[in-house]
Amino acid sequence: MSVVDALAAGALVGLAVALPLGPVGCHLVGLAARSPRRTAVAAALGVAVVDLGYALAAATGGLVLGRAVARVAPVLELVATAVLVAVGVHAAVQAVRRFRSPVPVGRRTPPSALRAFATTVAMTAVNPATLLTFVAVVVGGAGPTTARGAAAAAFAVAAGAASAAWQLVLVGGGALLGRLLTGRTGQLAVGLASALLLLGLAVGLRVSG
Repeated sequence: MSVVDALAAGALVGLAVALPLGPVGCHLVGLAARSPRRTAVAAALGVAVVDLGYALAAATGGLVLGRAVARVAPVLELVATAVLVAVGVHAAVQAVRRFRSPVPVGRRTPPSALRAFATTVAMTAVNPATLLTFVAVVVGGAGPTTARGAAAAAFAVAAGAASAAWQLVLVGGGALLGRLLTGRTGQLAVGLASALLLLGLAVGLRVSG
């Protein structure tokens, strides 16, 4: 596979992995609705960094990596469930605290961009489906082989860039929602809705597992 073909394949696969609105996407929308832009953008880049790393790992590891991930998938699903529950509970608690706080919305201390980045990195990294999707694409012949280092790098960079583009779209949508719901009650509704979605996805993950 040429570098150009690898770039195209990476972009398509990156979008395919990122487009479904899963736990991380729901978290991003909720975060962007109640946080400064820099915090939401940092969170979006956290997702893209993991997608880039997983795409590179899949392109260079291939079938061996896929089998290894499949063996530990049950453990990763447990970790993913725990992360979703923790983030969901934290979002609910923070939403209630913000609602009860006498400080106006615009004067509250914004969340740390570094913390937002680390949270989405953790949420994305413990999702075995992401890595297995990249592995399946590579093993199926739609991605570069382990012998093509330049193509593997191009595939990973394109996948990461495509993922980043979509995460930033979600951030933009969440920011618009935040502007529409700027009152304390609206912010509470956004925070609780985000928390409920994350907890529901955690339950769904355990039921499907």
